[in-house]
Amino acid sequence: MSSTHHGTPGATPSAAPISPRSQPPAPRLARAVILVALACYCTMTVLNVVRTRPGTTQLVVCVALVVALFGVQVAVSSGGARRWPTRWKATAVGVQAVLTFAPLVWFGTNWGSLQGPLAATLLLTLPARYAWPAYGTLIAFIPVYNLLAGASVDLVLYFTIAGILTGLVIYGLTRLTDLVHEVHATREELARMAVTQERLRFARDLHDLLGYSLSAIALKGELIQRLISSRPEKAREETASLLQVARQALSDVRLVSSGYRDMSLSEEAESAGTVLAAADVRADVDVACGRLHPVVDTVLATALREGVTNILRHSGVRVCSIKAETDGETVRLGLTNDHPYELPDVFSARTGGSGLDNLRARFAAIGGGLSAGLGGDGRFHLEVWAPARPRNDNESPVAGPAGPERTAVA
Repeated sequence: MSSTHHGTPGATPSAAPISPRSQPPAPRLARAVILVALACYCTMTVLNVVRTRPGTTQLVVCVALVVALFGVQVAVSSGGARRWPTRWKATAVGVQAVLTFAPLVWFGTNWGSLQGPLAATLLLTLPARYAWPAYGTLIAFIPVYNLLAGASVDLVLYFTIAGILTGLVIYGLTRLTDLVHEVHATREELARMAVTQERLRFARDLHDLLGYSLSAIALKGELIQRLISSRPEKAREETASLLQVARQALSDVRLVSSGYRDMSLSEEAESAGTVLAAADVRADVDVACGRLHPVVDTVLATALREGVTNILRHSGVRVCSIKAETDGETVRLGLTNDHPYELPDVFSARTGGSGLDNLRARFAAIGGGLSAGLGGDGRFHLEVWAPARPRNDNESPVAGPAGPERTAVA
């Protein structure tokens, strides 16, 4: 059976490079924008008072109050303010309310544009169901106060619109700054997750590929040791085979490190038969699946490697059956061991070894499954199934029920 190889399941696809223009603004830049906006509003308030030609004392008091008020606004607009306890939020709103309304007695309507920052603070500190009604109430207060204070209609409209815009602009800039921080935190977390996933892929591939090769090398080494004195010619043949497996293991290591590894089920079945024969195990191999999708071919070949490795390590096997067939839109692979030891932890459905955990992850990723356990005939059965076209090819995942006499582990 031939197969064209293009990729490997579990390999991390390389992400497209992000151009500097497509990256979100840095948190420092976003913070600088809101600080500049607040400084502009602060300056506009002072200028409103300056145009009335106040005395030196009145001007100093005005500047001090404006600086104090916007100092509170800067604190409320900081990223950590959304996590403040309720007591702190209430204190901030109370202080800013005093700094907003008390100076009205001295500065009159010239101080009226400072309701806007307080409106933004209400939106940023109160729960949503209270924030917007409080914002609307405060905005409605602006024209009422200015009309009662004798301001002209155009000035009333100016202060009202200024209050509405100031509240919304400060609120919007603050929330956008929060979102920029969240985006950057999320990107850092995604980067950490990508590193972790790559480590898991490397460990999984290393286990799946080298566990089998090293087991084969150990078995062939033991066989050569038994044959070297009685059958040197046969020992030389097995030595050549051992060297071939060792070279394959070296090639596997290089492929794992590069993130690219494809395997063929038919080739692995042939190799498994040779390894089992070296361990004095009779292997009944029947692999007749035809041409398989490269991803499915690789996953099934990986399952065969893991199954043969565990059979050799955790059983007293004498006869092993390997069968693969296509059942409609599903490809099934089964391994049967005629002489299992007591069910070890590596096959336990409760604990599971890393090998079966790896297989579960591989088959789940393409819409397949796995079952393993002792059957009613006393033999150990490992069965895996996968859709003819994997899930990442936009095909529906294929379910495969575990037999009633087996312990489902995937």
